[in-house]
Amino acid sequence: MAAESDNEMEMLPAAGPIVQTAKDFKSDQMVRWCPGCGDFAILATVQKMLPTLNIPKEKYVFVSGIGCSSRFPYYMNTYGFHTIHGRALTLATGIKGSNPDLQVWVVTGDGDGLSIGGNHLLHALRRNVDVKILLFNNRIYGLTKGQYSPTSELGKKTKSSPMGSVDTPLNPIAVALASEASFVARAVDTDLPFLSDVLTRAAHHKGSAFIEIFQNCIVFNDGAFESVVAKDVREEKMMKVAHGKPMIFGAKKDKGIVLNGLEPEVVSFDPANPPKNLLIHDEKAPSATLANFLAHMAEPVPQGIFRDVARPALHELMDAQIDQARKEKPADLQKLLKGPETWTVAAAGKA
Repeated sequence: MAAESDNEMEMLPAAGPIVQTAKDFKSDQMVRWCPGCGDFAILATVQKMLPTLNIPKEKYVFVSGIGCSSRFPYYMNTYGFHTIHGRALTLATGIKGSNPDLQVWVVTGDGDGLSIGGNHLLHALRRNVDVKILLFNNRIYGLTKGQYSPTSELGKKTKSSPMGSVDTPLNPIAVALASEASFVARAVDTDLPFLSDVLTRAAHHKGSAFIEIFQNCIVFNDGAFESVVAKDVREEKMMKVAHGKPMIFGAKKDKGIVLNGLEPEVVSFDPANPPKNLLIHDEKAPSATLANFLAHMAEPVPQGIFRDVARPALHELMDAQIDQARKEKPADLQKLLKGPETWTVAAAGKA
């Protein structure tokens, strides 16, 4: 169900400070994920981050589909829907369209969001529906016991691909950018401060916000991203991008990205004297060209906000169109029901 709202008002933070803590967003339900699951960290980060937005908890709705991640609404002391497989975004679109003052979050997984729900994801993003989409990516179907998913790597051996998957995996960031998403980001379940910062930025964005979260499934795909997120390699294998800053990474901050023709290339340098041609990140660029470079970069793996651009949200365009129609074409229900063509039916010989 959804909270009562004034459809003429957009959701805004309260005028005065609201005293809320993470505890206020915890439900009375026992959290039922496998011990060590990355979902615990994401849940805790969301519950800790929401009080900082100064929005009453009655103004939040969490919507999910099917999968391990989709238990999320049960554990949030907010309004919520646990919908059917792949259809969370259809419900979320309706909620936001009819209650624009609510902040709507969608929690999905790489299977729920990119397989059966892939079509809904594409259209929600291109329409710029004002919802915040958290896609937990663990490269596996966890709830149904370990089948390969749309993001599983080529050759992945699972219960449904015992000889190795022959499917080319989807790139969630590239999919979001191709769908013209106005906010696209990536974070990791174990980097809680950085994840919190990304989620906060998403919460403040007006329009579709898509966040891919690298998440570990300790039972069916343990170490899914260990090659890039492990403590002993992450400084060398991952790169945090920041708007207006050069793309630099490495434990000693001695590596960066330059363009070699149309391809990004890693260069090493003296940290005291970085090259002048290092790529500068621009999340506000009108074109998604730079964001696409980053989306397809295999090493280092970028994280942070790839794109954050402003354009009207779907509910704003709908409301404007309805207002215009009311002014230009006053409603005449009978005329609408009859339509432009009518026939009179009479008994034979009496027409």
